[in-house]
Amino acid sequence: MLTRFEIESAVRAALVEDAPWGDLTSTALFGPTARAEALLVSREHGTFSGGEVFRAAFELLDRDVRVTDLVPDGTRFAPGDELARVAGSARSVLQSERVALNFVQRMSGTATLTSRFVDAVRGTSTRIADTRKTTPGLRAFEKHAVVSGGGHNHRYSLSDAVMVKDNHLAVVTNGGESVSGALRALRARLPHTTHVEVEVDRLDQIEEVLAGGADTVMLDNFTLDDLRRGVSLIDGRAVAEASGTVSLETVRAIAETGVDVVSVGALTHSARALDLGLDVRISPHDALGEAVETWTP
Repeated sequence: MLTRFEIESAVRAALVEDAPWGDLTSTALFGPTARAEALLVSREHGTFSGGEVFRAAFELLDRDVRVTDLVPDGTRFAPGDELARVAGSARSVLQSERVALNFVQRMSGTATLTSRFVDAVRGTSTRIADTRKTTPGLRAFEKHAVVSGGGHNHRYSLSDAVMVKDNHLAVVTNGGESVSGALRALRARLPHTTHVEVEVDRLDQIEEVLAGGADTVMLDNFTLDDLRRGVSLIDGRAVAEASGTVSLETVRAIAETGVDVVSVGALTHSARALDLGLDVRISPHDALGEAVETWTP
């Protein structure tokens, strides 16, 4: 869940980064009473995400800037669709423009890619989930965008759930301990509410992992035939998750093996920014209808 604190912290930092001593161009070009109106317009098909982040980029700089007609996150759009309207001081609107667009273009890109994966498995019972392969410092924004696109979040951080991966298992087995024994000992040390997921890369690992009490078994880089066998072996005793080299071309066939979840790192690490534009026009009158003089520094 993307919180107001996370939005404001990231947006404030971005505004400072982009204009540490103000916007030299707009301050020199426009008088203090010059007004601007702008429309956020799509240039391509996509799924929207980041509306409140877009709003914050303007309102944190200038509380008198108004963002209206903002479409809800998750809205699908076509080229030429109007997604929001911005009005206020020309200086403020133009100073915030790039920060606002950077966030909403990237978040909408992630939402759009996610929606394509979700569409590809429609009609199955499989969930599309993200991973921790996110941009440092922007995880909350990217995971929010995945949900906007109809996907689901995997664990948010290392603190949320136990996920025993191949490198963990290598350390356990190198020490002479059985995997099932190590997992049972792990569960005994954890709160009863903690979810335990274990990654396997071979079919013969599944029974031992289940014997250790895994709640989810991640079938990593399995062939389609082995995924089907893995789902059969798990037989509802744990959540079956598929992961590894998943693409739009392969995800439907993966879902049809019967796995409950497909986790896709590409949702966040390979989504491109969408082409959204802020079409600005400068009004010759201020909000009171008074003529605005040309600014002469």
